[in-house]
Amino acid sequence: MKLLTLLALAATATSHAIFQKVSVNGVDQGQLKGVRAPSSNNPVQNVNDADFACNKNIQYKDNNILTVPAGARVGAWWGHVIGGPQGSNDPDHPIAASHKGPIMVYLAKVANAASASSTGLQWFKVAENGLSGGKWAVDTMISNGGWYYFDLPTCVAPGDYLMRVELLALHGASVRGEAQFYFECAQYVPLSSSPACPFFHRHVYRLPTSPHESVTASANKPRIRVTGSGSNTGSNFVSFPGAYSATDPGVLVSIYGNTGQPDNGGRTYAIPGPRPITCSGSPPPSSPPPSSPPPSTPPPSTPPPSTPPPSSPPPSSGGGGSAQLWGQCGGIGWTGPTTCASGTCKVSSEYYSQCLP
Repeated sequence: MKLLTLLALAATATSHAIFQKVSVNGVDQGQLKGVRAPSSNNPVQNVNDADFACNKNIQYKDNNILTVPAGARVGAWWGHVIGGPQGSNDPDHPIAASHKGPIMVYLAKVANAASASSTGLQWFKVAENGLSGGKWAVDTMISNGGWYYFDLPTCVAPGDYLMRVELLALHGASVRGEAQFYFECAQYVPLSSSPACPFFHRHVYRLPTSPHESVTASANKPRIRVTGSGSNTGSNFVSFPGAYSATDPGVLVSIYGNTGQPDNGGRTYAIPGPRPITCSGSPPPSSPPPSSPPPSTPPPSTPPPSTPPPSSPPPSSGGGGSAQLWGQCGGIGWTGPTTCASGTCKVSSEYYSQCLP
């Protein structure tokens, strides 16, 4: 009965996302390949959660290892639920447009990506994107049909790694503990950049099974094997949990300016964690939009009508005039249901209240 309840929660989530596949130099590596994924697309909100590295309660397992040449263009694909959209014309695929925030990628060197535990690892960041020109990394991911792209630094040393991809949604982050972390890990091995080297990959995505777990990578634990002649095994190492504090300026923050827009009030946004590694003094890798269309899953033809601050009233969450669990139940300009069919209506910010258990 408990399992059925958890599955029902996952099925009714309206705004969340799961990281579930990877591309290498434009080649889609396949659904859930090399990924361990949990069974829910809900976020983790406690930065001290014991499983903050790669998530827990894995339901989907794949033992492949993804081989990635150092310097490769890598894509991480997010979907609303496992498989992509939740039904036809899903307005919240790949994630609700209200869930503004940064996307980050970490690596941890391991002896064997196929069998390595995510506990006690030292992680270093290889890519990050936050707010630039009024546009968040999540906005770019949505416009790319769910794909987030980054360049694996050319100096990353060969070997086995776990790759942690993380999306941080900040729509409710003005209240401590309300920032939403979506992450999973993948496993990979870096290969040489020679075209003679085939691209194999092993991603492991985990989908959480409790209402407070998230899906990243959506942060899954992809297992990867890097190849090449690099020698950089990382710097500015952090541990998960431990890398973030609930009061870090990039975690506890109101992104809404005086106009009510999610522009961080025109201020520079401080991405959590260390800065990405650099190769020979070059600037940190970034993730500009690709020059060619992403390999699959085009964005919805109409923008999602979701959460704060809405330009028009979102559709009712149902439940006889009451919002469902995880649905919106209040906020400035909100004209939908203000009571919860399940859970309690809790204020995340002046623009957004949500039904939480």
